[in-house]
Amino acid sequence: MTENETSVRGRVIRDLIARAANDNLIGKKIKSGELRRNLKEPPWKCPECFSRYIIHLEKFTMEYLELKENPDRSKVVLQLHGGAYVGTLHNGYRSFAGLYSEVGKGISVLTIDYRVAPEHPYPAALEDAVTAYFWLIKKGYRADQIIVAGDSAGGGLALALTMYLRDHDYELPCGVVAMSPWTDLTSSGSSYDTNFDKDPLFGGTRDSLVYNRDYVGTCNPKEPYISPAFGSFDDFPPMLIQVGSYEMLLSDSLTVAKKAKEAGVKVRLSVYEGMFHVFQMAMLLMPESKRAWAEVGKFIEILRGEVPEESE
Repeated sequence: MTENETSVRGRVIRDLIARAANDNLIGKKIKSGELRRNLKEPPWKCPECFSRYIIHLEKFTMEYLELKENPDRSKVVLQLHGGAYVGTLHNGYRSFAGLYSEVGKGISVLTIDYRVAPEHPYPAALEDAVTAYFWLIKKGYRADQIIVAGDSAGGGLALALTMYLRDHDYELPCGVVAMSPWTDLTSSGSSYDTNFDKDPLFGGTRDSLVYNRDYVGTCNPKEPYISPAFGSFDDFPPMLIQVGSYEMLLSDSLTVAKKAKEAGVKVRLSVYEGMFHVFQMAMLLMPESKRAWAEVGKFIEILRGEVPEESE
């Protein structure tokens, strides 16, 4: 489905992103690693209503966010952040965790700071996602209580994790949320060309994150655990996929949704008109991102069995 027409605020933010990306040569700085080296953030201010726990594992760290009072343990979100497999966890995703809890009516969120390239190419991120999944199982959550969620590279990683669990005969999560998932690291989908001049963040250059291959390393980029668009979606749990119509990665979502539906998977695909890559980062600042987060909340309600599923 397509989510109406672009709001005035959405167009303004989209244009500001395009100007900032162009003026600051963001693509080249990200590709060279300059932005990651120079990225410094203040400590995240955790809202008073939450308890935040830092879990140090052997190869990476995780952050577990839980309401201080009356946490809902019926479901839990395993959040896999974006960043083209070269960007580490930043404060925006800590705020994402708070929103997942809010729209999920108090559920907890485990966000992992998985290992990234170029120091740690494939399969490091997938290995860490698998470790985090089973950490939740050991903590006492059942597989049917776990919602795997991710954006961009994290969205692709969420799909790769689910594929891995299925292929190795493990119990699957109850649902997957994929925001602008990066599922084709060959960059061969049609929208890499048709949206080349539209995408405000990645468009107009071949020096952007969508052409970064540090994570692939010496492996085949068509390996489904790297590029889930080339894999099978048989027996997958229900999925919510959100993407913007201006994205170069639009075809990454369309391909996955089509293949999953053909495999009999319950998929809600929402294409937001005029929106850019991971527009949900605008949180509650524009109508499209507010609507997207409300849709995530509705999807969680469906997974709980609180509301009936909508027909496509």
